[in-house]
Amino acid sequence: MKQIALLGSTGSIGRQTIDVVEQHPEKYEIIALTANNNYNLLIKQAKKLNPLYVIIANDEHYLKVKDALSDLPIKVLSGYSAVNEIVKLDEINFVIVALVGYSGLLPTLEAITAKKQVALANKEALVVAGELITEKAHQNNIKLLPIDSEHSAIFQCLQGEVHSEIEKIYLTASGGPFRGWTHEQLKTVTLKQALKHPNWSMGGKITIDSATMMNKGLEMIEAKWLFDLSTSQIDVIVHQQSIIHSIVQFVDGSMKAQMGLPDMRHPIQYSLSYPNRVYSPFHRFSFLDYPQLNFEYPDYEVFKNLQLAVYALKKGGNVPCVLNAANEVAVKYFLHQKIDFLTIPDIVEKTMEKVDFKEHLTIEDYVETDRLARQIAENFA
Repeated sequence: MKQIALLGSTGSIGRQTIDVVEQHPEKYEIIALTANNNYNLLIKQAKKLNPLYVIIANDEHYLKVKDALSDLPIKVLSGYSAVNEIVKLDEINFVIVALVGYSGLLPTLEAITAKKQVALANKEALVVAGELITEKAHQNNIKLLPIDSEHSAIFQCLQGEVHSEIEKIYLTASGGPFRGWTHEQLKTVTLKQALKHPNWSMGGKITIDSATMMNKGLEMIEAKWLFDLSTSQIDVIVHQQSIIHSIVQFVDGSMKAQMGLPDMRHPIQYSLSYPNRVYSPFHRFSFLDYPQLNFEYPDYEVFKNLQLAVYALKKGGNVPCVLNAANEVAVKYFLHQKIDFLTIPDIVEKTMEKVDFKEHLTIEDYVETDRLARQIAENFA
């Protein structure tokens, strides 16, 4: 029985994780649920699942959650420190990090240090501090299980290939809602347009990242750490149907691709059932529904965030941390309609230029870099 702490239960990945868990109650039990602000949904989830612990990170909502669950044997906690502490509990042996952005870093490190199995749907933790996280995972003999569809695809393709040398991986990208657009066309992008992804149903932040292609840039950095790859071994290819989730090319020229419908419940379930596969009732792919699969290279000039992410990947050190912090600030302002679409990469680039480079970092260095980068980005917004 996997006893799960689900960090970020009210987000898109969190809700779909609950769908998967409910299909196999004999295998999985949710012990703890956490959310940031969506206390109404958190309350509904808690009443349905009856976990031992519920955490609302935003202290302002604590009493609402506590009162709503007062008739149930559920311990209600609040604050971000409680999220970091919950993963250490003996009752929990599996932690799913489905938090958005930088907030996933410290709970991931705490879970690894506590020797819990970790499934990551939070790419930013590895983007910000990939060297530190992978080092801690190695020290504690913890295998990081990826939930992002692209990294799950690579992970699945590598099963049984222990002695096979990787030549290159291809992370596939749908191209988002603005695939094929020119720089001139992007000047008029509205929030409504940017939030309309052609293939995936995701939260606001990741949907905007997909529209700017920053999401794919972050995934390149994540892949470096997950699979111990050099920059030259990581490539991106646009595949608008989102059926092939990623590809591994080996040194003999052979390639493996993992395919399936664009449904995040598949990689979520694989992370939970690994190293086995269990039955799922979810829809099956049919070749007849997709008689043609298309591929093209992304436009690095038009989608500048992708270009900036590649630079951060090559440079290393604290640069990916700066990239991520500045992007989170810029996306926040765009979601609140305070800046236009093309200002997002401008803020990221200007912030990256302002923060001094540092190569080897402690956790305190990462925290300070993130704070400084956000402060600078706020000034540009």
